[in-house]
Amino acid sequence: MPTNKQIHLDNRPQGEATAGNFKLVTSETPALQEGQVLVRHHFLSLDPYMRGRMNDAKSYAQPQPLGQVMGGGTVGEVAESKSPKYQVGDKVVGMGGWQEYSVASADQPGALRKVDTTHVPLSHYLGAVGMPGVTAWYGLVKIIEPKAGQTVVVSAATGAVGSAFGALAKARNCRAVGIAGGAEKCKYAVEELGFDACIDYRQHADAASLSKAIKEACPGGIDGYFENVGGMVLDAVMMRLNAFARIALCGMIAGYDGKPMPMSYPQLLLTNRVKLEGFIVSEHMDIWPEALKELGTLVATGKLRPRETIAQGIESAPEAFLGLLKGRNFGKQLVKLV
Repeated sequence: MPTNKQIHLDNRPQGEATAGNFKLVTSETPALQEGQVLVRHHFLSLDPYMRGRMNDAKSYAQPQPLGQVMGGGTVGEVAESKSPKYQVGDKVVGMGGWQEYSVASADQPGALRKVDTTHVPLSHYLGAVGMPGVTAWYGLVKIIEPKAGQTVVVSAATGAVGSAFGALAKARNCRAVGIAGGAEKCKYAVEELGFDACIDYRQHADAASLSKAIKEACPGGIDGYFENVGGMVLDAVMMRLNAFARIALCGMIAGYDGKPMPMSYPQLLLTNRVKLEGFIVSEHMDIWPEALKELGTLVATGKLRPRETIAQGIESAPEAFLGLLKGRNFGKQLVKLV
């Protein structure tokens, strides 16, 4: 059996996460039992939610146990199979974690899913046609429920979730406005992702300045907002919401280091009769087939052109993850293992 390099969570962060929280471990892959499959990972997904799991605190996800493989999404191919459901060479997506190989039970619901790479590259099943894409779909379709002509806004617009959100919004004839960090990201949002406008929050020192820029990009106000960031960005958007606006609350990356994130204008939730709903996409598995079908079509037809930032080798995962939390990635952050 092949040797397997893994990244474990070695200790919990005190404030900001560091590379010292992680540990590289080499182990042997176990012999397969009947009904099991050995998967060689080609790509590993890095996602902001993983930062919350590093803390031993109450959250929507169980804390990541110390001394065990960091959890995370993976795509790869079946290297060995003791199940009639999977053949060697099958391309699969699963939750194999931060390691080069994983063993999965073929009979466990949701453990593995075969994917077709004819029109959609394998790596995109961790981004646009995977959990991030379905996250964007659920927030837009089920919570914001936009009508044609309405204005919808998304923070972290060029990330894996935000880029899918833009394509899905344009497919519904909405005005799509992004908020992103840096001129290059904003240019990509408009020219390649099809956003009607994109605002560089790094050009603004406070919520009032950012809100003024949002007003110029959204002259008719905001009907729906998809939140990935929180903090100053949320304060700025709140000042531009229309009556009966809907907010899909997916992430609060500005607060992932554990510091409090006060809201400046909570009274606007009442003034504008805002519907705000937080959600975790893994709790809505019933909508995944419909969402993945639409997302796969958008990618295959070139209407969604996701970008990826790819780190090389399992050893690079911790630093790539820390860079993701600082917004250094462009599009979906992946680690290439093969």
